[in-house]
Amino acid sequence: MTRWTASLPLEERVDPMLGVAVAITAISTSAILVRWSGAPSVVKAFYRVLFMTAAVAPFALRDVDDLRAISRRDLVFATGSGLALAAHFASFFESLEWTTVAASVTLITTQPIFVGAGAAALLDERLTPRIVGGMAVALAGAFAMSVGPLVVGPLFGGGDIVAALATAFADSSTQLYGNALALAGAVVGAVYTLTGRSLRQRLSLFAYTFVVYAACAVALGFLAVGTGEPLLGYSQTEWGLFLAMALVPGMFGHTVINWALKYVESSVVSVSLLGEPVGSAILALALLGEVPEVVTVLGGVVVLAGIYVTTRARAT
Repeated sequence: MTRWTASLPLEERVDPMLGVAVAITAISTSAILVRWSGAPSVVKAFYRVLFMTAAVAPFALRDVDDLRAISRRDLVFATGSGLALAAHFASFFESLEWTTVAASVTLITTQPIFVGAGAAALLDERLTPRIVGGMAVALAGAFAMSVGPLVVGPLFGGGDIVAALATAFADSSTQLYGNALALAGAVVGAVYTLTGRSLRQRLSLFAYTFVVYAACAVALGFLAVGTGEPLLGYSQTEWGLFLAMALVPGMFGHTVINWALKYVESSVVSVSLLGEPVGSAILALALLGEVPEVVTVLGGVVVLAGIYVTTRARAT
């Protein structure tokens, strides 16, 4: 590498979409690490974000002038972004206690719809027909991955597909409550993404992420204490898993996504994140021996096709 090349800004040496691909691969490990951990969900989320905060702190302090330069308005919005991230984690985890995994995952993956609408209305991001089409294809694939296994039996066995879906989504009032939590998780996740896209245009990566992660960690810490979950007394294996969650899906996932948000439209990033369950399914096969159903594999292919269409539309 020449001195001239090395002196270029990172975004001129690395394609931001390559960064998004790396981030999705890293985030895909989250489900595996969460499965391996036996700690309460809110505790996993708390330590994951706390260790992420600790990891970015030295870089933020190195660039302390960037921290001091944050305006009061941007500080408020960055803090709000962190609270939105905490609410995203908390609502998604809590929804799984009240509704089915299929319903929760399906509803949480509607986030690109809210991001696309918010990006067009608030950030003046242009949603071309090809981008919208790619989003629709990816969302259809995500729906097939989460709900497909529920309807395959009724579809080929002469059963009632509507009844199967009703059982997954609206069998009781508690399920409707869980569905509402998952949908709320999609909305606050969109808020987190949109705020990041806006603030990263004028805030440095580590100044922004330090404020966001710190606010998120504080909120999750209060939530863990408020719900009576123990914060200490875990095994060395659990502490190792907390650290791994912070470093791999946290630093190489969320932090890289926050870097890319300065250069890549929020709608494209949001759709690309639908690749996470595809990566998780591949890792589950390799590490846990979980063989996905055929409809899940086909849904994953459709998701990847939608992501490809969306990213290609961005390049034209």
